[in-house]
Amino acid sequence: MKDIQLNIEALIFSSEEGISAIEIKQILQDGLLIKINKEEVLSFIEKIKLKYDSEDSVFSLKTINNKYQLLTKEIYHDVINQLQAHRDRKKLSQSGLETLSIIAYRQPITKLEVEQIRGVNCDYSIQRLLEKDLIKIIGKAETIGKPLLYATSDQFMNHFGINSVKDLPQLKDIINEDNSVGEDNT
Repeated sequence: MKDIQLNIEALIFSSEEGISAIEIKQILQDGLLIKINKEEVLSFIEKIKLKYDSEDSVFSLKTINNKYQLLTKEIYHDVINQLQAHRDRKKLSQSGLETLSIIAYRQPITKLEVEQIRGVNCDYSIQRLLEKDLIKIIGKAETIGKPLLYATSDQFMNHFGINSVKDLPQLKDIINEDNSVGEDNT
């Protein structure tokens, strides 16, 4: 029985948007072939809730929209807000975003090619993008000096919610006449 409770706890912990008792029952029955009814699931959930209600736990089991979630207790919200503020300070700069865009649309690309497009040194931007795991080194170019080739990483795909670079917006869809320079002589 303890094994069933641990499986239920794992399901709740792993579910980002919460999980209902019915979903838990179905997963246990279909996936693990455990015969269980909704009332038994609710009984195990109550035991898990009691476990997390102790002062030794930073989490509590909450029900939101009839789904169960493990959330950080309110007393820890200040420290979590500090973490978020700290991470927000690590956002990409404008130059970082420009560099990332160039790499995304022109990959594989060397640092020199990025610098030629941007017109400025990109050492810092590329280093930050590597640190954030948004780009990766995929090899060396077959040109003089064998410079490193950069491309977007899986983290880039996850962050922007795309499956491949083919899912990026087409440049023709982004550029509009309001962004053009000069007079239209047509």
